[in-house]
Amino acid sequence: MKDYDVTITETLEMTVTVNAASRMEAEQLVNEQWKKGDYILDADHFTGVNFKARGQNRDRGDR
Repeated sequence: MKDYDVTITETLEMTVTVNAASRMEAEQLVNEQWKKGDYILDADHFTGVNFKARGQNRDRGDR
């Protein structure tokens, strides 16, 4: 048997509407609001999960 490192990536998603002069400004505004805690994403915003095994580590008996 070998050990594998498996990364679990969960995706949460929320769409918010803001009034801004440009796309970059809209993203910056939402980023700042998110950092202040104005938007809290939780299990209700779950959109998917991905599992990815990377490389192969040494045999357990080799340690």
